[in-house]
Amino acid sequence: MNILIFGPPGSGKSTHSRTITERYGLAYISSGDLIRSEIEKGGSLGAEMERYLRRGDLIPDTVVNTLIISQLRRHRRNFILDGYPRTAEQVIALENYLYDHGMKVDVAVEIFISREESVERISGRRICPKCGRVYHLKYRPPETPGRCDVCGSRLIQRRDDVPEIAKTRYDLYIKNMRPIIKFYKKQGVYVRINGHGSIGEVWERIRPLLDYISSYLSPEGKP
Repeated sequence: MNILIFGPPGSGKSTHSRTITERYGLAYISSGDLIRSEIEKGGSLGAEMERYLRRGDLIPDTVVNTLIISQLRRHRRNFILDGYPRTAEQVIALENYLYDHGMKVDVAVEIFISREESVERISGRRICPKCGRVYHLKYRPPETPGRCDVCGSRLIQRRDDVPEIAKTRYDLYIKNMRPIIKFYKKQGVYVRINGHGSIGEVWERIRPLLDYISSYLSPEGKP
């Protein structure tokens, strides 16, 4: 399967992407992870990306396209793209690449939540900078306030997770995704999943869909 998964900030797409990756044996490619990796390197490109994120803006298409396509060259088939494409220009770059390599998107899954839910989830999120474990002050608090349960490191709030920027990120997502959703609807591969509820509840809305597609594509896959 080749899957796109997207949704407003805080929708749980990264959490479910990792479950999907393990269950179906896919390569996981996350635009957010790639961007954060560049920022952590401390180079000029990472510094430029961080300035965009602080304002709640999108990273320029040319930069994101380069990061994603370089990963796709390593994983020719059976991948899940988390958070990409997010602009019309990114759709064009992705579709051109897939077409040139005889590939296609099998399903584009949007996990949708409201603006209010998005801001609540994002602003309450805390992350361990050492091991990457994610917590939430309301839904998944650490055993010791402010400390990671796994490694004991002090938890942090990402700069783009504060409420003001979370609202901007949600509005920008809705604006930019309208033409993308329209495109994948026309392709017949778009599916919207209700992202409200617990992780387990949302997963049980996703799993039957992907089980069906997986069984349809195996063993040889669609031509």
